[in-house]
Amino acid sequence: MLKKLMICILVVFATKAQAQNYDEAEVPVFTLPHILKMANGQPVNTVKTWEQNRRPEILHLFEDNIYGAMPKTYDHIAYKITAEDKNAMNGKAHLKIVTITVYNSHTSVDIHVTLFTPNNGKPANPAFLFINNRDNNNTDPTRKIKSDFWPAEMVIDSGYAIATFNVNDAAPDNKDNYTNGVLKLYPNQLTADNGMKAIGCWAWAASRVMDYFKTDSSIDFAKVSIVGHSRGGKAALWAGAEDQRFAMIFANCSGNTGAALARRQFGETLKVINSHYPYWFCNNYKKYIDDVNKLPVDQHMLIALLAPRPVYTTNATKDLWADPSGSYLSVYYAQKAYELYGINPDLKANPPPPNSPIIHKTIGYHIREGIHDLTSYDWSKFIRFASYQYAHSITNK
Repeated sequence: MLKKLMICILVVFATKAQAQNYDEAEVPVFTLPHILKMANGQPVNTVKTWEQNRRPEILHLFEDNIYGAMPKTYDHIAYKITAEDKNAMNGKAHLKIVTITVYNSHTSVDIHVTLFTPNNGKPANPAFLFINNRDNNNTDPTRKIKSDFWPAEMVIDSGYAIATFNVNDAAPDNKDNYTNGVLKLYPNQLTADNGMKAIGCWAWAASRVMDYFKTDSSIDFAKVSIVGHSRGGKAALWAGAEDQRFAMIFANCSGNTGAALARRQFGETLKVINSHYPYWFCNNYKKYIDDVNKLPVDQHMLIALLAPRPVYTTNATKDLWADPSGSYLSVYYAQKAYELYGINPDLKANPPPPNSPIIHKTIGYHIREGIHDLTSYDWSKFIRFASYQYAHSITNK
């Protein structure tokens, strides 16, 4: 009840604060940056040119102007199973609580992971890694508390492992203490204009969980998907762009600086998000709050960085703050990168109606009825999409 009340309060606050941004007639005319054109104007016509030149160029633009440059090195990493139950969920699953400790610059940070793998007799299982941006009660390892936000039983019953970590381990989601985490390892990030902030830290932490998965024989390392909701969805997309080890990416209601196009200036705008959450993105991002058209990238290019891997994004009918139309247009325009690989996502210019998910494409999407939330409906479609992709060798040519 409290969770639903808080969500309603946030929706009402957003509606009152930015009601003027909810009129499609007020969306300005805009021109998106070209995905398949180098900064020097050279066209990109081959996978080789994309992978060796244009993709690194776009990735660097996102690092330098939005999410911050992600450190790729550290002194040491260690893994410790701190609790275990081989007969969790009434015998259906094997539970491990894992502490990942990363050492750098004479200090360390712990990332705590809850992992369930199905007791289905298979030596290794595909997995969903969830970036939890809410209270840990939503991902209760004892299963005394069960939440649609993380329906672990549903995932296990479908033959998938499911893991999660809380964003607060990596960077507390608070402007006053977000530095009390990963940024202790990389203090130079705090003084660099392109230094990563909280969302970069959450994505960094997801990659450290992937490092652990590499050592766990119960996980099919080639079949790990990253999942996030809202601000966690922004981090999931960024993690997928930075770390190509993630086989699939799922971003639920990710909105501004997630899947939504910034240039539409609908719902939560670039100016609003940087004012309310200045600790999420690098300092350089704030240079564009009064002229978003000067930003050298837009979010369709972030989706393009995920190619040729499958990606699935979502919206909700009452979540105008996250700009459903702009979020769908982002994946629609990202198709050009997939087409380079001979993949035709075949998305139409107009989004599907509510509760009509696009499953059998390399780029999946749905808009469901309801508010800004992550629900069992969303998870059920994630599972269907992943199962389809794996059954078709993660291509849909």
